[in-house]
Amino acid sequence: MTAEAVHGPAPVRVVLADDEPLMRAGLRTVLEADGSVQVVGLAEDGSSLLAAVDVHRPDVVVADVQMPGTDGLAALRVLCARPDAPPAAVLTTFDLDEYVGEALQVGVQGFLLKDAEPQTLVRAVLDLAAGGAVLDPRITARLLPRLAARSPQPPPRLAALTLREQQVLRGLAAGDSNAEIGYRLGLAEATVKKYVSALLTKLGADNRVQAALLAHGWGLR
Repeated sequence: MTAEAVHGPAPVRVVLADDEPLMRAGLRTVLEADGSVQVVGLAEDGSSLLAAVDVHRPDVVVADVQMPGTDGLAALRVLCARPDAPPAAVLTTFDLDEYVGEALQVGVQGFLLKDAEPQTLVRAVLDLAAGGAVLDPRITARLLPRLAARSPQPPPRLAALTLREQQVLRGLAAGDSNAEIGYRLGLAEATVKKYVSALLTKLGADNRVQAALLAHGWGLR
């Protein structure tokens, strides 16, 4: 019998960055409350975030947007450019559209607000570790009208997707991980990953969060 079978799955290892000590401590307490997440590294700015990632090799990175010196987005831009980068989420009190847009361009897979419910933050980290994408519903609600106005009808590039790619895209729109999409469609996780890569190219999306937002804007969900 394996150790995992005896003790359960290993907790998701997280590096957390925020410039306020009390916020770091509070978020750590929230994330570690049920034992499914372990905060292995804390950082107070972008530079220490990158250093903590190099030392701890986490499963997920969670970072504030505005921090002194090298801010969260600048650090995540460096991190997400690495081929072995862990999934990352922006966690902030700011829900301004420019932060969302820049975070998506950087390549983060999640955008959450600090006033989210504790269980929502924990679930977001677990979903990111499983390959999912996470976007606070309040942010999605703000962005969808803009997307709908920009693309009132699905563009020709959506028609270029195969039926299976559209099914996978629906899974992305639902925030499902590759494993969850594969289970529902009867596909291996590696196969789903290939479909995701192909549909991102066809849609001109940089990451699965962008693809999910496009799908929502077109009513494909």
